[in-house]
Amino acid sequence: MSNSLKQGFPRDITAGGLLKIDIAEGKEIHLEIPVEPKEEMSGRAPSVLFRSDKQKELYEDEAAAHSVRHVLKNCAFPVTEVRLGERTSFEDGVLTVRKSLEAEAQGCNDLVKSAELDIIYPDKQHVYTNSMMDVQPIAVKKEGMLGEGTTFEMTGVYMMLTGTDEAGLQIADANVSNGIYEENVEFGRPGAPDRDAFIIRLNVTIQEGCGMERPGPLAAHQALDIITQELREVLKEKDASTAAAEREYLDVERQGALRILLVKEIMGQGAMHDNLILPDEPCGFLGGRPNVDLGNVPVLLRPNEVLDGGIHALTCITPDTKETSLHYWREPYLKRLASDPEIDLLGVLFVGSPQANTEKFYVSGRVGAIVEALNPDGCIVTTEGFGNNHIDFASHIEQIGSLGIPVVGCSYCGVQGALVVGNKYMDVMVDHCVTEHGNVEDILAKNTGTEETAIRAVALVKNKIVGEKIRQAERRYNPALIKDNEELAEEVYGHADPRYSCE
Repeated sequence: MSNSLKQGFPRDITAGGLLKIDIAEGKEIHLEIPVEPKEEMSGRAPSVLFRSDKQKELYEDEAAAHSVRHVLKNCAFPVTEVRLGERTSFEDGVLTVRKSLEAEAQGCNDLVKSAELDIIYPDKQHVYTNSMMDVQPIAVKKEGMLGEGTTFEMTGVYMMLTGTDEAGLQIADANVSNGIYEENVEFGRPGAPDRDAFIIRLNVTIQEGCGMERPGPLAAHQALDIITQELREVLKEKDASTAAAEREYLDVERQGALRILLVKEIMGQGAMHDNLILPDEPCGFLGGRPNVDLGNVPVLLRPNEVLDGGIHALTCITPDTKETSLHYWREPYLKRLASDPEIDLLGVLFVGSPQANTEKFYVSGRVGAIVEALNPDGCIVTTEGFGNNHIDFASHIEQIGSLGIPVVGCSYCGVQGALVVGNKYMDVMVDHCVTEHGNVEDILAKNTGTEETAIRAVALVKNKIVGEKIRQAERRYNPALIKDNEELAEEVYGHADPRYSCE
């Protein structure tokens, strides 16, 4: 480890003994202060940026004590076949979905004029689909509230919502993702379904002219949840002992580690630019609070609340920069931070992006106040989409940076989404763009945050905290430079803990 990195951290005084301080001025003042052994101290031990597995082992052996704040257990039940039938059941890996649920989904809201249920099979993906409004996991709380207790999840299958209005207009904004399914999904992204997964698709038709008004898209999501809830109920009947896999997510307070806050800007302009926060069930509908109704003010979620489906995305924005509900279920920045033994992740601060500039700066000011109170060592700020949300995205970074807190920004920029606003604190950025030409494409989840962008962001915020020099970026979009940075970051910091992978 370089000397410049070492100088960024305090000297370890937790081994016990005597702390001596000599002051040359003031008549030769000499102080001797007893220091208790580290197991008796509540203070923070030093953090180390290790560069090898050996250094990592040494760090883990010598690290200060840490405490577990919350435990979330996830039990996986693989789905090997999906059928439509007369009743809903889940036996021996075979999931049968009641076909008559279509009528119940259609009847849940007067704005829903039709609801059609079908299955996209892993070996038959060359099928047409309307614009993909959301992708969701099928999961249910077996015990406890969101973020703790036990959650059951079906694996190998996802829910997908698509739709138009009665005039045939896609329920989407800016670009749309209608077309051949296998050609319009960027498989391998956190927010995209897996290539080998079954897709339970609900295609809705809503009242003409409602696609760009808030009640229309909301009604479509309500219809999908009618289907999903019945699947949750049969999943909940399973016994944990029959799960194929089980993993625990530990919300850990790592004393002495770098205290990092993840700030995620989500859409809040109205219409379909909205999200449901903390629904009753993972990525559910009922019980969730729309961030627009909350005034788009910042809401702090515990890490495990996010990973347990604490965000239901209603954000039908440009498909390749949008974050689906599945994206938050697999949130790559959160997972990278949570699995890093050098980092004490304080939580995830969600803040909506309003339409009016006056409201943007109002909510951004609240971000600054919360960050000031938490006083983290560093922050990572992310946003989805591009456009006028970059105004408050830039303001969030300025609010944080003006407090003297190192901050890294992450967004789709490229060429088409190049920032039109900025400030002196936006000196370290991570671009979500992966297209060669730098423009958006009508491919679901293509230009969104990934494990690779998370690795780069975490590496950058660490280096910024300790004062490592970071070279200024080129003025023009250069995909080759992004690739080089990804390889360098992975070489130095490695991949995330497999328990937190996006698979």
